[in-house]
Amino acid sequence: MRKTQGSLKFFVSLLCLVLVSAVFAWAQTRKPGLYEITSTMTWQQSPMPNGMAPPAAMGGPRTNQVCVTQAMIDKYGAPMANNRDECQVTNVQKSDHGMTAEMVCSGHFSGKGTVAYSWVDSEHSTGKVHFTGQMQMGPNTKPIEWTSESTSTFKSADCGSVKPIEPKSK
Repeated sequence: MRKTQGSLKFFVSLLCLVLVSAVFAWAQTRKPGLYEITSTMTWQQSPMPNGMAPPAAMGGPRTNQVCVTQAMIDKYGAPMANNRDECQVTNVQKSDHGMTAEMVCSGHFSGKGTVAYSWVDSEHSTGKVHFTGQMQMGPNTKPIEWTSESTSTFKSADCGSVKPIEPKSK
C-alpha cells in the first residue's frame, strides 16, 4: 500500500508540473490573471500492475485554477519545471500561434517528453504533453508512457484568492 500512496503523490506532483507548464506556455502571449485549466492524463504504458489504474488516471479530467502574473510572464516566458519534480524544459520554440518544447526528467522517474500548445484565440489554448521513460518503484524500474491533453481558458484579470504558482529557479 505504501508504494501505491507514494505513486499517488508522485503522479499528483507530475500532473501539477504539466499544469504549470501549460500555464507558462500559454502565458507567453497572453494577459496576466486567472486561468482555468482542464487536463486529462492517459497512460499508454502504466507502471502499475495489470488491472490497477494509475492514480492520476482516476476520476477523469482534472480542473484547476491558476494565477499568472505579468512578472511571471516577463521573467519566464516559457514553461518552467519545478525543481523538486526533477524536470527541465528545453528547446522552447515560440510562434504567434503556440509553442513547442522538450521535457527531460531524471531522478524518481526519468525520460523525455514533448510539449506542444496552440493558441485558439486570445483567451483559449489547447495543449499536449507526451512522455516516455521509466519510473523507480521500490527496487524495480518500470517503463512508463503517458499523454496529458489540456484546455485553458482566461477567467479574469483578478486572481481573487488564487495565489500565483512561482516555479523554483536553480
